[in-house]
Amino acid sequence: MDPLIGFVTDSTAVQLELLVASFVLCSLIGLERQVRQKSAGYRTHVLVGLGSCAFTLVSGYGFAMVLGDDAALDPSRIAAQIVSGIGFLGAGVIFKGRNVVRGLTTAATVWVAAAVGMACGAGLLALAAALTVLHLVTLFVIAPVVRRLPTPDRHRVLRITYIDGGGVLRDVLEAATAMGFSSSVVRSRRSTEGDRALVTVDVHFYGQQPMRELVPPLLDLSGVERVSVQGADSHDADDDSV
Repeated sequence: MDPLIGFVTDSTAVQLELLVASFVLCSLIGLERQVRQKSAGYRTHVLVGLGSCAFTLVSGYGFAMVLGDDAALDPSRIAAQIVSGIGFLGAGVIFKGRNVVRGLTTAATVWVAAAVGMACGAGLLALAAALTVLHLVTLFVIAPVVRRLPTPDRHRVLRITYIDGGGVLRDVLEAATAMGFSSSVVRSRRSTEGDRALVTVDVHFYGQQPMRELVPPLLDLSGVERVSVQGADSHDADDDSV
């Protein structure tokens, strides 16, 4: 028996071409995640794409020897199972912390890498290339523009009143950072209530979530007396006070 039987077939060159195409395109997707230091980086996306491509190629070419008048082939069955499996893999890179969910974009890119691999495996190279280009345009071009769109929080601050001398402001800023917010202190003033020395600060927080999501966790911090959402130019009138 020829030892090459089962190793090299008439479609081997096509299969290898599609596999290499999947490697190149998914490498572009993975590099973007790697540069941004995400939990699923270059290796994850390339392996997901190669695996999806290989499964699709197996589905399309791997069972040719069993075809006959009494046997039919349904290449879509393995493809459907890839979609289900990638859903579980994507869920594994989503993390929910204290009032914040991280990893949704990374999970979506894992999903896209699988789609690129499947498209390459199916021989739809134009579709795979277009999907990769649109993915990179979305993350590198459109997303930064969207982040600059004005939101209601652009003209709002959080007014936080806390007990002076206990390092409360440091705890406030650490809690906000843990939720994905950056911050800048707009103004501060000192006051007294009875025998307590208080500090009231107006802080502008920048993040993907509405600023009001910060109110409950900040109120839970020891030493924080009051938290309210204010207009950036407001000095006295409260809005959504707690």
